[in-house]
Amino acid sequence: MGAMVLTQLATGLSLLAGAVLVKSVMDQKPMAGPGQFPRCSTCNGTGRVNCLCSRWSDGDVGCRTCSGSGRMACSSCGGNGTGRPLPIQLSVRSPNRPS
Repeated sequence: MGAMVLTQLATGLSLLAGAVLVKSVMDQKPMAGPGQFPRCSTCNGTGRVNCLCSRWSDGDVGCRTCSGSGRMACSSCGGNGTGRPLPIQLSVRSPNRPS
C-alpha cells in the first residue's frame, strides 16, 4: 500500500472514531437539560410538520412553503425543534407616582 492510501485510511478511521465518541456522549446526555429548552410538542422535536398543501391536494404535493417536500417548518418552534419561552414584558410602577 502506498503512503497516500494509508493516510486516507487513517483519516477515515479517526473520523469514524470521532463520530462514535460524539454519539456516545449524546446518548448519555439528553439535549434537554438545565438551561436548554425541551422538545417542541407540536413537531416532536423534528422542526417540520405536514404542509397545508398536502391537505387539500388532489395527488400533487408541493408549494413554495414546503418546496415540494410536503413538510414545512413548524410554526410553534420556528423550525428549530425546541420549545420557546413566551416573551413577556414587565413594567414596574413607582409607588410615589400617581397612575
